[in-house]
Formats: sequence, structure tokens, C-alpha cells
Amino acid sequence: MIDLVKNLATVNRRTKASVIRELLKLTNKPEIISFAGGLPSPSTFPSEALAEMAARIIKENAKASLQYGPTEGLPELKAQIVKLLREEEGINASPSNILVTTASQQALDIVGRTFIDPSDPILVELPSYIGGLQVFNSYGARLMGVKADDHGVLVDDLETKLTKLRQEEEHYKFVYIVPDFQNPSGVTLTGERRRELIKLSERYNVLLIEDSPYRQVRFEGEAPPMLYKLDNTHNVISLFTFSKTLAPGLRLGFILADERIIQKMAILKQSLDLCTSSLNQLIAAEFLKSGLAREHINGVKSLYRARKDAMIGALERYMPDGVSWTRPEGGLFLWVRLPEHMNADELFYEAIKENVAYVIGSAFHCDGGGQNTMRLNFSYPTPEQIDDGIKRLAKVVKANMRPRHKGSRIKA
Repeated sequence: MIDLVKNLATVNRRTKASVIRELLKLTNKPEIISFAGGLPSPSTFPSEALAEMAARIIKENAKASLQYGPTEGLPELKAQIVKLLREEEGINASPSNILVTTASQQALDIVGRTFIDPSDPILVELPSYIGGLQVFNSYGARLMGVKADDHGVLVDDLETKLTKLRQEEEHYKFVYIVPDFQNPSGVTLTGERRRELIKLSERYNVLLIEDSPYRQVRFEGEAPPMLYKLDNTHNVISLFTFSKTLAPGLRLGFILADERIIQKMAILKQSLDLCTSSLNQLIAAEFLKSGLAREHINGVKSLYRARKDAMIGALERYMPDGVSWTRPEGGLFLWVRLPEHMNADELFYEAIKENVAYVIGSAFHCDGGGQNTMRLNFSYPTPEQIDDGIKRLAKVVKANMRPRHKGSRIKA
């Protein structure tokens, strides 16, 4: 019998199962209140409008909607994306700056394929999106963590690491950033730090990969400018998805970059899937063109703001002193920090016994740190489930806290 494992390609041997998805298998019971997934609320899906559009598109335009399409994406959708970027972000892009992808996870994979050679140093936030870490690891990157706080990545620490890499003549390729309502922490990179990042990218000739799946889901505060808008040297590549603003089942995203990079990426995408679903692209294009998108996204933001407020309120009511959390102005997640002596990895199994689940923070740390942290999702559970679930989680935390000196509660 053939030894299958021995014959696996290097990229397959490097690719490890997602810690999150493995843990989620333990949460698949109806009695468990889960803050673990990163799921949008199904109540936000514009199902009736999409069903009507899909039926009409197939009936009136079967030749295009059911056929293969151009690898770069259909002109109809790219035209709507150009309009969206101009109106929402003040970015004057052309269709040649855009590559439509099968959601943003494919965009991350294309970034890895395009730039990473084995052992290349890649700089990522601490913590950072696990889907990105997974992809970059699969291509053999050497991940270097950059410290962050409640205002995003620490630019001084990034510069220190870039300086060291340059002195050692290491072939670093890019810095990976989730600047808006970061997954997992929920924090947003400040405008000042964004400008400093742009200066660093120019000084050190390093690309910035701006992953922006949550940017449109801002329900309070002012939005800092996108890194792409601040850049004048074509050093920024931005990744987007329609999964959080329309429906993840459509599996639609896009890459925004210099057209020379888009051309290279399009060639790689041909070997992945030839093209993204023509039908789904036409549905998204029609939805954007119809004028329904703005009202729909406003509804999404209103719902998620209420659920975020419900989670913050429950944390304030039930969590003991010494526990802190971020206060996101948008997105789907917030970040909880336990006292440093506590281990959220171990606590997870105690939480499951109380029928509540979260994602361990260490899964988002390329350096193995973050054992005292956890990610909570507020977009999917109802306010009632949030209150009950946080109460259960607080019970577990309290039962596992050591006695400590009196002090005021820390709030991020």
C-alpha cells in the first residue's frame, strides 16, 4: 500500500488544521452558547432580494450567468466596485486595479502564492487573523510577530524588526495588517499610525497587505483613511470581501492593487479556479447597482451595534476585577484579556462544561503567546444569548482566578 503521507507535497505537510475549526467541533451542540464562530447573523441576509435577482438574471442572461467568465472578474461587478471605492473611500481605481476573488480567503492565498518563498520573513500583528497565518505558513514563510495595543500595531516595534532584517540582509516581503476592527482584537489602527506605516513601507521598500473585511461595518466613530488611499508608491495591496456585508455563501471578494500586480495575480488565479462564479458576481453587481446596498448595510450596522453593546454591558455586569476587554467601533469581535497567570486554552474545556464557547487567543499569536486571551463574537448570538453566555463564562473565570490584591477593574 502506498504511504500517502510520505508522498504529500511540502505545502500540504506545512498546512495545519485550523485550531479554531478543530475546537468548534466541540461546540456543535444545541445547548452551547457559542461566541466562537466568526459568522454574520443570518437575519441580515437579504435573501428575498437575492432570490429575485438570481431568478431574473438566470432567466434573462443565462448565457453569461451560467458560463465561465474572465479570470479578472466580470466587467459588471468591477464597474460597481470602482463606483463603491470612489463614493465610499475617495479612491479613484480603474477595473485594471481589481481582481475579483472567490472570497477574501482566496485573496490571501493568492498573496502567498505571489510573494512568499520558503523561509521569507513576513511581519504580522500580535495577535493576527489565523486564516492569514495559516496561508503564509503553508508557503513556508517565517512569521515574525509585531506588538500591538488597543490602537493597532506598534510602529516603533515594526521599525525595529525591519531594521534588524535589513541589517541581516533578510529577504522580507510584506507586512500583513487588518487595520479596521481587527480579527481577532476588534481594534482599529489610528490615522496617525497609518501614515507612519506608509512612511515605513517607503523607507524599507516593503509591501503592506491591508486586509479589510470589516471596514464597511463601522457603527460608531470616524473612519481613518484606508492605507491604500494614503499610499502614493503602489506599496499597498488591499483585500476585501462581500461576506460580512452581503452574504458569505456568495463567496465573493476582490483585491485592489497596482495593475502590474493584478496581472501577475490573475495568472496565478487561473491555476486555482479559472474564474469566480459568474452568477454570484452578477447577483452582487445587481445588488450594488439597485441602490439596496446602503440601506442593507445600515441595517447590519444597527443590529451589530446593539449586540456589541449587549456584550459590553454583560461583561461589565458579570466579569470580576482584573479582566479587561476592547471596545470596538465596528466589526464582529471583541478581545478579552484575563490576568496573566490564567490560561484561556485550559479554561476553554471548563467553559464547554458550562455550555459556553469562545476562541482561544493563543491561536492568533504566531509566537505562541496570548494564553491569557480570548476572542468573543457578538454578531451571531442574540442579546439574550449574549447575556446568558457571558454570565456562564464569568462563572468559569471567577472559579479559576487566584486571590489577588485589591484593585480597580481594568477596562480597555
